[in-house]
This record gives sequence, structure tokens and C-alpha cells, in this order.
Amino acid sequence: MTHTLLDECKRLKAIADIGLLYATTDYDRERYTELRDISLSLLSKATGQTKDVLIEQFPLENEYPTAKVDIRGLIIDNDFKILLVQESLDHKWSLPGGWADVGQSPKEVIIKECKEETGLDVVPQKLLAVFDKRMHPHPPQPFYVYKMIFYCKAITSQIVNGFDILDAGFFALEDLPPLSESRILKSQLDLLLQKIKAADFEAYFD
Repeated sequence: MTHTLLDECKRLKAIADIGLLYATTDYDRERYTELRDISLSLLSKATGQTKDVLIEQFPLENEYPTAKVDIRGLIIDNDFKILLVQESLDHKWSLPGGWADVGQSPKEVIIKECKEETGLDVVPQKLLAVFDKRMHPHPPQPFYVYKMIFYCKAITSQIVNGFDILDAGFFALEDLPPLSESRILKSQLDLLLQKIKAADFEAYFD
């Protein structure tokens, strides 16, 4: 299934959820429930996850559905090597970060995530990019995600792996380990690094 069809499946599910949220008759609820079931079946085929898993991941919305937000930090050394962390879930590498937390600003989230995953204290400097995952060749994923990437300065130097991180280290763009491509792509790292080298701190956005 192409990314375009996957996007349409996600949109179909969002329409079904909105319909169920605002339905006023049994007829409407029945039709939107059927539409939601079809969308979950299509998403199951597209992602390889069972419908039961998708239903657990996507409980029925009780408010208007919106995109999820993934927040990542770009930390580089004096040789423009990039700090990456090895994720325990897939044993692949990504920028430190994670899902945005309710009640915390993006700045607070990335400070917390960097500390938890690498042991480093960081100061966010600039918002470098806001990526819409739909616009980049990430693997298929059920969620609709925006990615916010912050350029961060480390004010401590001792790296300590977090509980869900297998390893962490600095890597040159030409010598990257296997990337967790659902989280970050080489093309995105290249764009971010070029912005730093050019002192271009105007945020990229899709």
C-alpha cells in the first residue's frame, strides 16, 4: 500500500471518529461504526498490525482527533558529529526525544527527554524544523505525526544511557549506524546539519 493510500485510510478513520463523536441518531452511529471498522481493516493491512492491536492503540475518540507530536533534540560536537541514541524497541538509532507530554512545553519535553535518555543537561537553542511525517519516506505508521526538532547545546558532557536506551554516541553523517526510520531519516539529519553549518536558524516546515 502506498503512503498516499495509507494517508487516506488514516483520514477515513478520523472522519469516522468525528462522525461517532457528533452523531445524534442510531442510524448515523451505525454507519460511522461501520466506516471506522473498515478503516481499521485497511490500516491493519497497511501496517501489518492486527485490528485488536489497532483498536487498543486507537481507543474511540472522545474529542476532535488531532495529530500526535514527536519532539527530538539535535546535539552536535565540535566536529559536527550528531548525538544518536540506540532504541531498545528496535535496536536502531535516532535523535533523543519522544512524544510530547500533556502539561509540558516542547522546551520542557526535550530537556527532560535528553536527560532521561543520555544523562546530559541541555539548553534548547532554536526550533530547527517541523516535519510532517506524511511528507517524508518514513515506514507506514498508523498515527498522523508532526516532528519538532530542536537544536540543543549540552552543558554537561558525561553520557549515561537511559533505562530504555541501549547505547548513545556521536556519529558523522557519512558514518551513521542503522537508523530507526520511523523516528528519523538520513535526509532529515542532512537537512538539519546543513542548517547548523550555514548558521541558518529559520525553522524549516512542511
